[in-house]
Amino acid sequence: MRVRSSFTQTIVLFLILLAVNQLYSYYAVFNYALLPSLQQFNKILAHEISLMLDDSSDQDISLDAPVRRKVLEKLGVTAHSASGEMEKAFEHSYRIDLMSDEMTAQLGSPTIVRMGVEDKSYVLWMKIKKLPNVLLRIPLTELQEGDFAPLFRNSLIMAIIIILGGWVFVRLQNRPLKKLEYAAKAVGRGEIPPPLEEIGPSEIRSVTNAFNQMSKGIQAVEEDRALLMAGISHDLRTPLTRIRLATEMMSPEDSYLAEGIISDTEECNQIIGQFMDYLKPVSTDSFCSVDFNELVSEVASAEGGYELQIETDFAEPLKPVSGQPVAMKRAITNLVINAIRYGNGWVKVSTGMTADSSLVWVSVEDNGPGIPPEQVVKVFEPFTRGDTARGSEGTGLGLAIVKRIVRQHNGSVLLDNRTEGGLKVQLSFPVR
Repeated sequence: MRVRSSFTQTIVLFLILLAVNQLYSYYAVFNYALLPSLQQFNKILAHEISLMLDDSSDQDISLDAPVRRKVLEKLGVTAHSASGEMEKAFEHSYRIDLMSDEMTAQLGSPTIVRMGVEDKSYVLWMKIKKLPNVLLRIPLTELQEGDFAPLFRNSLIMAIIIILGGWVFVRLQNRPLKKLEYAAKAVGRGEIPPPLEEIGPSEIRSVTNAFNQMSKGIQAVEEDRALLMAGISHDLRTPLTRIRLATEMMSPEDSYLAEGIISDTEECNQIIGQFMDYLKPVSTDSFCSVDFNELVSEVASAEGGYELQIETDFAEPLKPVSGQPVAMKRAITNLVINAIRYGNGWVKVSTGMTADSSLVWVSVEDNGPGIPPEQVVKVFEPFTRGDTARGSEGTGLGLAIVKRIVRQHNGSVLLDNRTEGGLKVQLSFPVR
């Protein structure tokens, strides 16, 4: 699995470098300190044993065999029969090939060298072919089993210190990036966060400075757009109002013409209202606790009537949702209006909560023609009116407004065709 987090990548890199450093340290200690000492000890031991094996040795030191044995005993070397407990201890020991090869070369006879532990100290065992039924035991009294414990303990402590230090370092380095991430998500929701403090390394400060400038630019664009749309809305609705007043004052003989003009002016007002709804920002400062069942019930009562009864199915109890009631109501109303328009006389609105009680959802179902699968994603784009089977009324901003409101509330929207026919749209919002 690929690690994508910069924090995790840095920690993993620290661990890899630490492991490599520890392995190299053990390698260096073994090859440059312990191994030369063992080799030197091996040569001395081989020389003494060769004196014992070869009574006719032409060495400068001329000692009889008993004296040679006494010299070996002073070194702690003892001979034992290759049977019983001694043979078991020899077989359970770890074979050292390096010392076996060197001892074989020094003694001129195949020799097996093994190392074991007895009473917390290390013991060398030797089996020489010239002495077929004899095992030589050499205690390494100066090399205790506990001698390596401080090395491993100190290495472990140092590893923990390095890991903790690296964790703190990386966390401090990534803190400005975390703040930048939260601010970027806020911008994605349509909010304008306050300028971020420019701290950290020079690269992060440069990115933070660029983000602050971008945020200011977006805020200026939003303000200009809001001002422009407010001006357009005012300037367009004023002549539309005058047209309607003049139309209502027309003579009864022109009533057929007046009705068409009034209908057109009402449609223009609705189009302007949808544009304003789409461009209207939602501020988290205005969020409050919302009773979803009450909100959905108001929409169902307002949009339903004698001609069409909206079927409802409310789950009880529901946790409150944090949001702007007016915006949420607008999103649900748009879905219900679409369902009424294309639902072939049947609309159902349901509410519920996920199993983990983290999300509250509302679904709107109809019995209409549905939407072709290839157009499911496109219908949420502005000015898209879907397939002709669903009609072509309106400006194509209804579902775009829904998606925008849901995104501003950190929610999600799911649209799918029902197996029984028709369409089902489900909105989910995080609980308060």
